[in-house]
Amino acid sequence: MMHYLRYIIVLFTQPVRLVRTFTPDSLRADFLAGITVGLVLLPQSLAFAILGGLPPVVGLYSALTATIVGGLWGSSSHLNSGPTNTAAILTLSVLAPITAVGSNEFVTAASLIAVMAGIIRVMMGIAQLGILVNFVSDAVAVGFTAGAGILILSNQIGPILRIDIPPGAGILQTITEVATHLDAIHWPSVAVGGATIILILLSPRLTRRVPAVLLSIVVVSPIVWLLNLKAQGVRVMGVIPPGLPPLSQLPVFDAQLIGQLANGALALAIIGLVEATAIARAIAGYTGQRIDSNQEFIGQGLANIVSGIFSGMPCSASFNRSALAYQSGGKTALTAIVSGITVFLATTILSPLLAEIPRAALAGALAVTAWSMVDQRSMVRIWHGSRSEAVIMFMTLFLTLTLPLQFAILIGVVTSLGYYLIRTAMPRVEAVVPDSEFRHWDTAHGKPMCPQLLVVDLQGDLYFGAVNHVEEQLLGLLERQQSVRYLLLRMHSVNQCDVSGIRALETIRRTLRVRGGDLYFVRVRASVMHRMQSSGFYEQLGAERFLDEDKAIDFLFHRVLDPAVCIYECDRRVFRECQELPKQLLPAPVALPLRDGKPPAQITARTLWEQLHTAQPPQVIDVREPREFQRGHIPGARNIPLAQLLHQREHLPPGPLVLVCRSGRRSLRAAALLAGRTPPPLVLEGGMLAWEAANLLEAVEEF
Repeated sequence: MMHYLRYIIVLFTQPVRLVRTFTPDSLRADFLAGITVGLVLLPQSLAFAILGGLPPVVGLYSALTATIVGGLWGSSSHLNSGPTNTAAILTLSVLAPITAVGSNEFVTAASLIAVMAGIIRVMMGIAQLGILVNFVSDAVAVGFTAGAGILILSNQIGPILRIDIPPGAGILQTITEVATHLDAIHWPSVAVGGATIILILLSPRLTRRVPAVLLSIVVVSPIVWLLNLKAQGVRVMGVIPPGLPPLSQLPVFDAQLIGQLANGALALAIIGLVEATAIARAIAGYTGQRIDSNQEFIGQGLANIVSGIFSGMPCSASFNRSALAYQSGGKTALTAIVSGITVFLATTILSPLLAEIPRAALAGALAVTAWSMVDQRSMVRIWHGSRSEAVIMFMTLFLTLTLPLQFAILIGVVTSLGYYLIRTAMPRVEAVVPDSEFRHWDTAHGKPMCPQLLVVDLQGDLYFGAVNHVEEQLLGLLERQQSVRYLLLRMHSVNQCDVSGIRALETIRRTLRVRGGDLYFVRVRASVMHRMQSSGFYEQLGAERFLDEDKAIDFLFHRVLDPAVCIYECDRRVFRECQELPKQLLPAPVALPLRDGKPPAQITARTLWEQLHTAQPPQVIDVREPREFQRGHIPGARNIPLAQLLHQREHLPPGPLVLVCRSGRRSLRAAALLAGRTPPPLVLEGGMLAWEAANLLEAVEEF
């Protein structure tokens, strides 16, 4: 509990740590960058307030308060908070059905929803829910942003043409209004808006030192004033009261209004946090700064709360202003603070000039910004990368254009989460075989596979939502390959495993044990190994079932797989170890003794050695292939390979026999062939591997 309280204190004392980062060099750079960003923030705040159906001064209030607070409590050194196009259009979409656009009630509701969205963000930061923004996929973000851009673009048609279109009108209604009022188009306003758009597009070719939006406003506004276009009907901003923002009279006890705003506040909180963290991380990719998502939640939340308290509007982070802060040489969050102060000073000094800015010019600037929100490159990448995500992207875009934005966002997020859950609930279970060079693993589709050993890649977590799928897939693979007795699971892509996952693995192992085989693992991650150990599954299997990947196939081939199958029944050479193996296919397989029958008697290596040194030693029959026999065998042993024993069993000498092979499996088959012999043959327990382990002498033939 004390640790959590200390964590909360750290979150809210971020300004103290921020001040410690200031240096004489950074102060100068931050002041210059802050002034540059402030000159862009000024016209944007006016335009975004109008976009949201609010008086322009509301945007200025937010530019002052939210920008400073977001800089003080955020984690990014370059993130610039304040009015944004997405927050503005979303605010208009939420409030337009509730109260008259532009009314005092509308302005008050905008401040209230800013506070509500801010509280949600702060609570998410305190609860350390920063990771949740990762569940809003790029497909949803790109689709929503593109849809919002198209809506913003359509909303600027009215101001540019000076046709009165109801605030918050959709695309179809906008087209209908324009089509029925073509005679009302105001061409001077069209010229102003068009000139602004052209200037913004040409600005990078003219100069990169002055921001394009600022340059266009500075050029177009004096021309409108000189030509007296205001008298000809070109609408301007009007009087903008200077001074500090006043406190808002928030209806905090209006439960009905709060209930109406709840969904919108949640949508504003989610999309704002996604924007802010995405922008912060994008810029951090250039600076190398570590971004704390939870701290950013606190910064964005407090920025909205303070903005709402001081008569502002909902805010978020702006990519172009944040990128400008980085490109202008800003070093710390002081850049954002200076940009907010710059807006206040400019408003106080230049208030009469700001009143003459043409609304058509701001609409033209917003139109260019709106079109840039349609990220065609990302849309093409998503389309080619994943058709499922492309469907989510276009669905979100369509919903954004047809539904209230808050519902479009929430449906998109829920769909994205549903898609994520479906994907995680259906991890890939893929049988693999070595490639032609035996260096990597390839999918086994259409390729020869080992009849004894199945190697499978598990690509996903073994949690309760996925275990049924994984179990069905593995059992299906085993059902299609009835001869397989051993399963090697490659676990490098399994990051988590819960109790349900352990239970599924136990089921698979029982299936293999019924076949006389077992389950083996390679590349088990530490978190999964811990779960196996804590559940008792590790002890149940034994450490020998967890193999080193580089040696796993070699171990299984030489110590586990039945050589008789490899030599006499299998015509494939799947593994590197199979390449030198002699193949002598039999017309019919030699059956192993039944599991429920009486097993053949066995003799230990030490006991056999002692009996070989008696007056009447047993006859040792080595059923391995000649090449194996020549490399080392029990002195005095006779080599009769299993295939030959099939035809020579009637000619064996009388008396006690001991059957020997590498590990004991071929000896079991040989014992099955010699069933009924008196006395029954014995099988060397563990085969030559046990003989070698006992350090007993071997005869080696030179060849």
